[in-house]
Amino acid sequence: MKKITAVKKSIITAVCIALCVVLPQAFHAIPNAGAVYSPMHIPVLLCGLICGGPFGLLCGLAGPLFASLFTGMPPAAKLPPMMIECAVYGCVTGLLARTVHTKSTYADLYISLVGGMLAGRIAAGLAKALIFSAGAYSMAAWAGGYFVTALPGIVIQLALLPSIVFALMKAGLIPARYPKK
Repeated sequence: MKKITAVKKSIITAVCIALCVVLPQAFHAIPNAGAVYSPMHIPVLLCGLICGGPFGLLCGLAGPLFASLFTGMPPAAKLPPMMIECAVYGCVTGLLARTVHTKSTYADLYISLVGGMLAGRIAAGLAKALIFSAGAYSMAAWAGGYFVTALPGIVIQLALLPSIVFALMKAGLIPARYPKK
């Protein structure tokens, strides 16, 4: 299978942006589910893994924005740091997915995913500490919010996303990372 065309990447990105609006709504029946399960991060990270950095960046910016416009979640006060976080998730995950080549699909996916997840959390923490909550945001608040509270979501992302990408490759819907000759 050849590389994914720009049109197909655009369609996948649009579907992931739509999932950024719809998927969190399924979790809002559970108290504090957005912070715990991070459902919006799943389509953004998936878009980065499949479509690359520029499309992941677009998904990370547009997903939270459209979700806020259509559903009111995230609220306007939380929107800018979330857009930064998600944009970095999609962009870094996509860039790493294009540059990391270990000869193991799962290793490549996990390295890209973990690198993007860490970069997004660091970027969001810096944005909150330096811009949006300057002087009122601590390292403990950052670690608690982005790692402790979100641990179930992190586990779900690490378990689910590489398997989804691998299944799409096996089904021939996206190109295999290391095609068999």
